[in-house]
Order: sequence, then structure tokens, then C-alpha cells
Amino acid sequence: MASRPAPGPVGPASLQARWFDGRSSRARPVALQLWPSPGGPELRLQALDGRCEHLAFRHGDVGWPERWSAGRTPPSVMVDLGRAGSLQIDDPAAWQAALALAGRKPPLAERMQTRLTVLLAVLVVAAAAVAAFYRWGTPWAAAQLTRLVPMRWEQALGTQALAQIDENYVKPSQLAPARQAELRQQFDRLAAEARRQPSPYRRYQPELKLLFRSGMPANAFALPGGTIVMTDAMVARAAREPGTGDTALMGVLAHEIGHVEYRHTTRLLVEQGVLQAGLGLALGDVSSLISSGSALLTGLSYQRRHETQSDCYAVQLMHAAHLPTAPMADLLLAIDRDPRGKGIDDSPGAPASAAPAASSASAAAPASVTHPGRSVDWLNTHPDTAGRAQRIKAGQALDCG
Repeated sequence: MASRPAPGPVGPASLQARWFDGRSSRARPVALQLWPSPGGPELRLQALDGRCEHLAFRHGDVGWPERWSAGRTPPSVMVDLGRAGSLQIDDPAAWQAALALAGRKPPLAERMQTRLTVLLAVLVVAAAAVAAFYRWGTPWAAAQLTRLVPMRWEQALGTQALAQIDENYVKPSQLAPARQAELRQQFDRLAAEARRQPSPYRRYQPELKLLFRSGMPANAFALPGGTIVMTDAMVARAAREPGTGDTALMGVLAHEIGHVEYRHTTRLLVEQGVLQAGLGLALGDVSSLISSGSALLTGLSYQRRHETQSDCYAVQLMHAAHLPTAPMADLLLAIDRDPRGKGIDDSPGAPASAAPAASSASAAAPASVTHPGRSVDWLNTHPDTAGRAQRIKAGQALDCG
């Protein structure tokens, strides 16, 4: 008895569909099959209208319809075949079953739409990634990019900022020339000590220069490129507060030298650019309001980090110069208790802060939104003054990285 030949491999079951080939307005009946392949299912169809057309489409040539969630099955499924037209399958359940047998794995976006657990997991991961980018990625990227900024650009920015400040915010100093020379001599010794300390940015040694201005409350701020401005009211306030004096002023100036050495103004500009680019990549085309609001709040946070970092630098520099840090802490607390005080420049119309492009007003009172009976410090660019002063007095500071 003759043996029967072994059966060949059985292919996947065929589905009935209607083919709109783009050459005729009438749909053509076809049988389609989904075959497994390493790159994803391949689609093959055979015309059933007597024309004997056989077509095969690789996975990437097919516009696969998105998966639907249970309970929302559509009446039919449309499959895009590109230049070959499209297919309409009137049995969505059979289509899904054929896809599963062919080994198609739905993409992440499709699973997010059909499975709540996947959506929640992706949201958690995305939130963690954005938080990590904000907390560590942005400062790190800004620090690296700041190394590429030429010193001449910083100095030009500082010159332009000083001209704007002189024109709109301050007046010439009223301190006696001998007093200015005395403070500059102490500042020069402090700056020389700073040059002997390891620099956060290799080969970055701008010329440190101290200027005095009036017309503002007790304040000091650093401009990019090495210029530091101290107000007459700050000098008067240190002379008036017990236990502070010139040593406290040197502590404030050491803090401002820290802003210069860490290039905080330049870093803040770069950080804002990196953050905006990151938000654009993560969130797409965000509105200007959301973009501006996030830049404001995160900018304030980065400024607080810069203030803490400069406090740390000041403590280290004062130790190296064999100067106590307690007078600086006492001066900060005195100004925090009475921001305007009774200094020679504390006129009612004096501005509370310098123009943009100054790194900080290190000893000025923190900015906050005040309501009856409470104070909201979420717009504060400085760390908590009491805790900050306590650490400085103890010769300690945080975040020296």
C-alpha cells in the first residue's frame, strides 16, 4: 500500500476583507493572512475577484491600526497599505486573534491607551525622569556648558549690567575715599587668598574688583566677570551692629567671591536654557505661560542652591584667611530682622534689589509673599536666614559641590 506524502507546513488562517486599491471606487474582496517574522508580522493578500493578484507587505510597510480596549470594539478595522490603498476588515475580533498568533507586540503608546496599569507606570517613570533631570541633570549640564563660555563674554555682560545698574538703580558712593581704600585693601588680601584656593573652574581666574555705590539698602552683589558691588548702607550697617564691623563685610564679600568663582550668573542663564530645552523635549510644544512659570520657579530654586554653595565657599575662604565667620552671621541676622534699617542710603524710594545679571543680593532680606499673619517663602531666592546664619557662625555650610 503506497504511503501518503507528509503534509506540508500549514499557514495561518485567512481573513476575509475588502480591498480599496485606489484605482477603483469599488471594494475588492480579498483573503489576507498575517505571517510571523523577526521584524513583526507580514501581511499577504490574495484577490478573490478573479484577477489572481497576490501581494505581500513587510511589517514596516503597513500602517497597523491601534489596539482598542475591551468593551470598545469598533465595527470594522482599517489597515493602511500605503500606495496599495487600504483594507477594511469587518471582523475585528478575528483580526486581533490573527495579530496575536502572528506575534505582534503592541507598541508602548498603544498599551498606554488600553491598559491603565501601563499608563500609570509610564507616568511614574516620566515624573521620576523629569525630577532627576531637574535635580541633577540640569545643574550638571549647565556646569559643563559653562566651562565653554569665554571669560570675555562674561566680562562684557558684567560691564553692560553695571552700566544698567548705574543708570537705573544706584548712585555714586558717598563713602570717603580713605574708607573705600581701606576696605579695598582688605578685599584685595581676601581676593589673593581666594586665588590660592582650588578653583571650581580650572584656569578661570577673572580679576576681582570691588566697587561701592549708594542709593540702595544694605546689599552686595556680584556681576559676571569679577566685579563686586557693595552699598554704602551695608558698610554703615556693619559699623553700627555690635560685633560685626569690617570682618562681617569681608564675610559678605567672600560670599560674593564664591558667586564669581562658581560663575553663578552664567550658570543660571545656561541652566534656564537647558531646562527650557529639556521641557520642550519632554512635554512638546508647551505654552509660554507654563514655560515661563516653570522657568521662574526652578530658577528661584537654582538660585537658592547657588546661595548655599557660596555660603560654603565663604566659610572655607574665611577659614583660609584666618578670619572668624560669626560677624558675618550676626550681620545677616540683623539685616533679616530689619531689612531697611537706618543706614545712610535707606531712603523710602530706594530699590530693594539690583538689576538682572547680578548673581545675588547676598545679605539682603529674602523676597517673600506676605499675607496677614503669615509669610510664604516659595518665592525666596535665599535659604532660611536663621539656619543659614547658624551654620555660618558655627563655621559650617552645606552643598559645597
